Amino acid sequence: MKLNTIKKTVYCLSLLAVIASCTSDFESINKNQQGATDELLAQDFGNIRGPLKVVFNGVFKQDPVWMYQVQQNLQGDIWSGYMATPTGFAGGSNNTQYNLINGWNGFAWDIAYVDIMANLLKVEHQTKTKGLYPEIYAMSLVLKVEAMHRIADIYGPIVYSQYSSEAAVKKYDSQEDVYNQMFAELDEAVTQLSKSADAGGKSIIASSDLSNYKGDYAKWARFANSLRLRLAMRIVKKNPTLAKTQAEKAVSQKYGVMQGQGDTFTFLSGFKNPVNEVSSVWADICMSADMESNLVGYGDPRIAVYFNTSTQFPGKYKGIRTGIEIADKPEAKALRSDFSRVGKVVNTTETVWMSTAEVYFLRAEGALRGWNMGDTAGNLYNAGITASFVQQNLAGEAAAYIANNTKMPVDYVDPVDAANNGVAVNKVTIAWDNAASNEVKLQKIITQKWIAGFPDGQEAWSEWRRTGYPKLFPVVVNKSNGVIGTATGVRRTGFAPSELAGNPEGLKTGQALLGGPDNGATRLWWDTTGPNF
Repeated sequence: MKLNTIKKTVYCLSLLAVIASCTSDFESINKNQQGATDELLAQDFGNIRGPLKVVFNGVFKQDPVWMYQVQQNLQGDIWSGYMATPTGFAGGSNNTQYNLINGWNGFAWDIAYVDIMANLLKVEHQTKTKGLYPEIYAMSLVLKVEAMHRIADIYGPIVYSQYSSEAAVKKYDSQEDVYNQMFAELDEAVTQLSKSADAGGKSIIASSDLSNYKGDYAKWARFANSLRLRLAMRIVKKNPTLAKTQAEKAVSQKYGVMQGQGDTFTFLSGFKNPVNEVSSVWADICMSADMESNLVGYGDPRIAVYFNTSTQFPGKYKGIRTGIEIADKPEAKALRSDFSRVGKVVNTTETVWMSTAEVYFLRAEGALRGWNMGDTAGNLYNAGITASFVQQNLAGEAAAYIANNTKMPVDYVDPVDAANNGVAVNKVTIAWDNAASNEVKLQKIITQKWIAGFPDGQEAWSEWRRTGYPKLFPVVVNKSNGVIGTATGVRRTGFAPSELAGNPEGLKTGQALLGGPDNGATRLWWDTTGPNF
């Protein structure tokens, strides 16, 4: 990790300053600083494509790479059980041992408001405010929900409905209110995108669409419906009635949810997935012990796509356990830096935001809960595994994997320090079993969803917090001074330091909505302690 770069970079603009620059003078905002006229900028939607490009890049920060590292890699990617680090950052006491580093954890917030919300407001001004291009505005609403539900799932309450307000204090919305507004925004987006799809042909938004959809209205509607399904499932333990309504609405809508491989939403960034550099070049991230335990235990062929074999232990996959004692010294990093690095899945300029496989697993859980998801839980579960194998070009190996009813995760052994060894905790087989309890069936669904979702650790961390699955190895060393429980793990991060500097009164409204201290132990609104069923 290029800590010297982070220390020298002043990126954390205050939210108040960002909002002021985006709401006080739209004419100034949209004036090209190189002298181009508004007419020239409007040609081929240049005045829209510019802001949208920044938005696309900000969801998973592609460039510069170090921003992705502090936006997600040293948070969700690790807390999800996907990846681990051989490096003892911050003197060997950091996020991995639950000593949360505010200077890291505020970046997701700052990127969301500087890159995403500010630029979406510019797009809104060029479309909805001027009564133009409703299709582009609809697309921007879907992007907004995709980007900002991730932020709400990191922090809880966020500035959302009040973002464009002229008020000096930007008040926060509760996470419940944010989700309700997002459902409404998806309503608006799907209505417009469906209307445009019904009219036939591809859209005027193709030049502004940096995804594999290339302006296909029907696919954008399908993505919006799939996001609705994801959000519906997130709130199932808090508001099961609304969750069922929204989930069934997503599946039954005219264009439905993702079903074919071409429906998977992929951002065509032009940059290598940032995990590639963090892992292959910087050697700051490797396979986790949890991934080793599950993938090796299941004999999962996706392991060769997700990771490289260890150069330290040729021919073997070797992960690192999260939350172990690692000194902040070069020689300490060398002990494990040649464990399995992240593989060819990130050696690409395409970043998956949401996959067809995930949607099948969401539907499988919905069916398990008795919702109308169009098929049985078992069939949808098998379809999710198959879709994941197809996504990784392993279609021919899916059937045998699905049928296996004996293999289970294996114990973890740390060849450097036996104190970090662990007995396998996620003891569940692969094959669907109609006779199993709903809890075991859910563990199977979420375990396979977790495997299929790699390398998006943010989404996996959210689902782990919601369901408790897959079961992960607890940290060996907990340096939170008793704040965060070893068994319960990190539930959120504290609000961004930039808010204390730029929106202190607004920050107080967010803290008041938390229902607990502004720390990593306080649960989000949808993250309840109640049972899954």
